[in-house]
Amino acid sequence: MNRRSQYSPLLNGVSIEEKRAEIKEYFLNTYGLFEKVFEVLKDDTVFYRKSEPTRHPMIFYFGHTATFFINKLVNMKIVQERINPDFESIFAVGVDEMSWDDLEKAHYKWPKVDEVRAYRQEVKEKVLHLIETLPLSLRIEDDSPMWVILMGIEHERIHIETSLVLHRQMPLQYVKDSSFFPACQRSAAAPKNSLVKIAGQEVHLGIDRLNPLYGWDNEYGSYSEKVSDFHVGKYLVSNAEYMDFVNAGGYENLDFWDDEGEKFLEHSGAKHPPFWVPQEQGFKYRTLTKEIVMPMDWPVDVNALEAEAFCRYKSEKDGVTYQLPSEAEYRVLYEQSHLENIPSFHESRANLDFYHYASSCPVNEFEFNGVYDVVGNVWQWSRTPIRAFKGFKVHEAYDDFSVPTFDEKHALILGASWASSGNLITKNSRYAFRKHFYQNAGFRYVVSSQKEQQEVDIYESDDLVSQYCEFQYGQTHFGVENFAIATANLAKKFAIHTKKALDLGCATGRTSYELAKTFDRVEGIDFSVRFVQVGSKLKDEGYIAFSVKEEGDLFVNKKISIEALGYENLREKVSFWQGDACNLKPNFTGYDFIIATNLIDRLYNPRLFLDTIDERLNENGILMLTSPYTWQESSTAKEFWLGGYKDEAGEEIKTFETLKRLLGAKFELLHTQDLEFVIQETKRKYQHTISQVSLWRKK
Repeated sequence: MNRRSQYSPLLNGVSIEEKRAEIKEYFLNTYGLFEKVFEVLKDDTVFYRKSEPTRHPMIFYFGHTATFFINKLVNMKIVQERINPDFESIFAVGVDEMSWDDLEKAHYKWPKVDEVRAYRQEVKEKVLHLIETLPLSLRIEDDSPMWVILMGIEHERIHIETSLVLHRQMPLQYVKDSSFFPACQRSAAAPKNSLVKIAGQEVHLGIDRLNPLYGWDNEYGSYSEKVSDFHVGKYLVSNAEYMDFVNAGGYENLDFWDDEGEKFLEHSGAKHPPFWVPQEQGFKYRTLTKEIVMPMDWPVDVNALEAEAFCRYKSEKDGVTYQLPSEAEYRVLYEQSHLENIPSFHESRANLDFYHYASSCPVNEFEFNGVYDVVGNVWQWSRTPIRAFKGFKVHEAYDDFSVPTFDEKHALILGASWASSGNLITKNSRYAFRKHFYQNAGFRYVVSSQKEQQEVDIYESDDLVSQYCEFQYGQTHFGVENFAIATANLAKKFAIHTKKALDLGCATGRTSYELAKTFDRVEGIDFSVRFVQVGSKLKDEGYIAFSVKEEGDLFVNKKISIEALGYENLREKVSFWQGDACNLKPNFTGYDFIIATNLIDRLYNPRLFLDTIDERLNENGILMLTSPYTWQESSTAKEFWLGGYKDEAGEEIKTFETLKRLLGAKFELLHTQDLEFVIQETKRKYQHTISQVSLWRKK
């Protein structure tokens, strides 16, 4: 196969059949290239090793991209049947060092590699069938079923690169050389870096819905900024230029490191960049599968903290203030380099998409109007935290792609690398990582008078999440008791044992905290990370901040502390996780009490939840269900409704009667009652709902 990709298919066109063929070819290229990446591992035993302590073993990533397709297709109700529910649970959620990431080894029983290979083949056949048969019109919009296929392909493109980084971190004895991924063979003395003046201009970032290429949700919207004149490094910082910092004791001099950088040094013990291999005299350099003589003229691979420390060192040395470029400054550089976007820009003009090499190359090989490697070679760290543009709207199929990174802790990387392809190499792509992460990333420096604005309190602006924050943590209305408190009080009344509780469909987490007043340990699970991160933030940072809509575009900002809620002594008793109630991981078990709040009528297949929930409860464990039974096809296909319809004989089917039939063999019904709640939409509009509560004891 060709290791290079075809470009991301355009969303428009004139022939539907030609578009299907184009997407099929792009999918096969992506799927095959991803599997080629894993052929670098020496044998199947290596799949169960971690190359980095904060990541999963390699077997997770091998299965993850395939399960992504199925999970998204199921969640968007494009397909109804899973291929392997166990795989689609354990391979579902990756790691970004969020508090809801699960790295506990005991929670995973990894399958055999050949089983995953067979699973990947089944997924491949399923996706190919869908590409050929799904409804398709041109242009492809973000609510099209084919958009979810493109999402899966672009997601796997990301993991081609991130997996290569992990394999590059794997000890040499566990990888093998590959002629499919040839490293650059050229190296010489590094050119001396210098500054190039860039004229300022106003830049406009963000794309609109008519953009012809697939985009992630964070790319849409608008942002404008007037950028003043600045100077930029002619070259990326090379290994030779960075060597001066290392030899000057840069890793030992804490004056060059901020607080986060000091923590990184303490945790990692780093004394040099990660792909420099110490020798008795000097260093060698680690490529994907080999150690080679240090290529002094290749760009250095570092994280953002190391790049920032170098800028402080060079500033002190030269008496000039250097910093990393901002996102807006980089766009000015891009525009003034006369770069065209994909597909007009041909990948041969830069070190991109494996076109030339499967490694970095000299920093003076690819020139763009006086500045080298404006795109390609290695990603370039910026000083800009990724933030939502004006008009940002989360894509419901992948609501945890962008939102969790809008935390001022994820710095944008710019320009793509030798291993980047697909959406990654487009003009408007936006990817961000925590500053201590390693990617195929280096940096260039700028001399600029502009400073990055810091956001101290990040107010939740997602309308739905903010609405639930107000619902759970805000004021009560019309004399109706806070629903989270009321349900937790009912749980306290009926609980027989109080060691461990599960709050399923926890939303923004207040019920979990209230349950922690009764139970020794509470786990909150929600399908949406947008919700999970609220409860986690309250635990980790001690506050939540959100915006409540008054009318139109007018909002009131609210900030609530953990002390004001009286939960400061409960934070260690609660934990929050992302999960699918219809396909929970096996480690979510051993509960004395499970509460599923207003959940069953929002599940894509509630029977999958109800048929197995007893297995997660201890003896005499209690299941508490609340629901207003507002069935709707946007959440649940009608064939999976538990009630709210007439059967073929014309008999009315009510949800509670179905619950009694489904649960009766395994549970004893203890109690039912109505419980009302009020959700504020605006200052003058409220939802008043009555939920039925039923409590069941496991027989």
